[in-house]
Amino acid sequence: MIKKLNHIGIAVNSLTDHISFYRDILQLKFVGIEEIADQKVKTAIFQVGETRIELLEATAPDSPIAQFLEKRGEGLHHLAYQSDNIERELQFLREHNVALIDEKPRGGAHHTRIAFLHPKSTGKVLTEICEEKR
Repeated sequence: MIKKLNHIGIAVNSLTDHISFYRDILQLKFVGIEEIADQKVKTAIFQVGETRIELLEATAPDSPIAQFLEKRGEGLHHLAYQSDNIERELQFLREHNVALIDEKPRGGAHHTRIAFLHPKSTGKVLTEICEEKR
């Protein structure tokens, strides 16, 4: 079951160019920087209430974030919803003919398990389901 909005992903060309806005101007709590090597992305993470903002910077020219930036430029990349059971959520989505990018969960930032849904099934919004590791 979906419990809450977990985070908002924002694609940027450079974390360094944007961290000060979120940390110093918006005065959000800066949690830190994390690299997810298999996804070829580095994230700067900010906490705002129960939700995080993740700035996403590509670490390789063939990463999904680099491809997104090439096509669309900087901006909103995805919304992530927290589930208490990602396998059950994916099964439910399959049963309701939702197109999945990830058929099985994979590792994500903050020690989570994640799966992306295809935007063609979500009103053109890249959507992530995540589950915090127990």
